[in-house]
Amino acid sequence: MAKKEASPLKYSKETYLYWYESMQLQRKFEEKCGQLYGMQKIKGFCHLYIGQEACSSGSKSALREGDKYITAYRDHGIPLALGTSPNAIMAELYGKITGASKGKGGSMHIFDKEVGFVGGHGIVGAQIPLGAGLAFAEKYNNTGNVSICYFGDGATRQGALHETFNMAMTWKLPCIFVVENNGYAMGTSVARTSNVTELYTIGEAYDMPSEAVDAMNVEAVHEAVSRAAARARAGEGPTFLEFRTYRYRGHSMSDPQKYRSKEEVEAYKDRDPIEQVKKTILDNNILTQAQLDEIDAKIKVQVQESVDFAETSPFPDASEAYKDVYVQEDYPFVKE
Repeated sequence: MAKKEASPLKYSKETYLYWYESMQLQRKFEEKCGQLYGMQKIKGFCHLYIGQEACSSGSKSALREGDKYITAYRDHGIPLALGTSPNAIMAELYGKITGASKGKGGSMHIFDKEVGFVGGHGIVGAQIPLGAGLAFAEKYNNTGNVSICYFGDGATRQGALHETFNMAMTWKLPCIFVVENNGYAMGTSVARTSNVTELYTIGEAYDMPSEAVDAMNVEAVHEAVSRAAARARAGEGPTFLEFRTYRYRGHSMSDPQKYRSKEEVEAYKDRDPIEQVKKTILDNNILTQAQLDEIDAKIKVQVQESVDFAETSPFPDASEAYKDVYVQEDYPFVKE
């Protein structure tokens, strides 16, 4: 039987390699975080992004430098996709002064202004109006940049979303709203929280262009975000995207996951976004398996270096509690 020809590449070889390395770095970093949490090296809340990597990497490849990103508390993956040092993120998880937020934010509050990442946010839905505010600033300053605002399916039930959608459409803000619908708000399925389970239709109530996206496929994510960004930069206002994705781990590290079956998880793993890109790379002879193994080995070293960096970094001094609270350093109402 003749060998089946590989489908023509939709994007450049460099794009597929970025997607593979980016998603694999996120996957290996998060797997290491899970191990470290079990060792009590990382404490407090910890929400892993394993399974959702196409959401971040596909968005990054579709956007450009200067665009702003804001998300909820499952926030390790996006800055890794944007280029934040794994050292800075791991040190933050350890609560060290060398962390991305100087050890003051922990897992849920990673920030990196240099790459346009305006934070992970712990209050459900709180980042939605902030995302619109970022977009308003870009429009006001006529930068041509867009803001992309991610939130979980549970946040679609927050009143702040509806207020923000109304205002964003009224003012035609250059914002891309993304619900990362992984099927569960903590341990509660989408179907148990609302009669509306096709979440993208919420945007239609505001005449906002809205669509569902197969977010287990990084190409589909890239394409949807590209369309939304083009509309935003053309002055046509916001878009609402429902990224249909899945988290392989629990809501947080303390989640026993009794609300779903192993069969359900395995069914999604059969559509793993990294494996899809890997197949494309191999089928089109972009790299060999041996070369991909070299990339994996490099990433493993990179992740271990981030752990070593975090282990050897110092904790913040007590005086840091008074810093980074107010822009005005001599704020008169702060007394030691």
